[in-house]
Amino acid sequence: QVQLVESGGGLVQAGDSLKLSCVASGPPFSLYAMAWFRQTPGQERTFVAAINSGQGAYYADSVKGRFTISRDNAKNSVYLQMNSLKPEDTSVYYCAVDRRLYYSGSDYFQSTMAYWGKGTLVTVSS
Repeated sequence: QVQLVESGGGLVQAGDSLKLSCVASGPPFSLYAMAWFRQTPGQERTFVAAINSGQGAYYADSVKGRFTISRDNAKNSVYLQMNSLKPEDTSVYYCAVDRRLYYSGSDYFQSTMAYWGKGTLVTVSS
């Protein structure tokens, strides 16, 4: 049974940094892209960042230059380093595993994800 568990969320001030972690249990996902999405109440879940099996990374324009995604295949984990946080980054952050084997493109959507975590809340105060 596949399970993704996020951690690292919390309450920070604008300008602070935070690092999210996501550990996957079950089969190894080294051949699949892993991604982070976020969602605020009443809004769609949106793409934040993804990293493919070849370590290629992709970011939403809103976080480019501030967030860094990384993965550790030995630990079946993906991370999101978030710097220079803004109040508009306040959301529940979800990690996910893409369903496409060896996908190396730049298009990541909710519909292309096979597995999801339950999310971790990040709150950025002004």
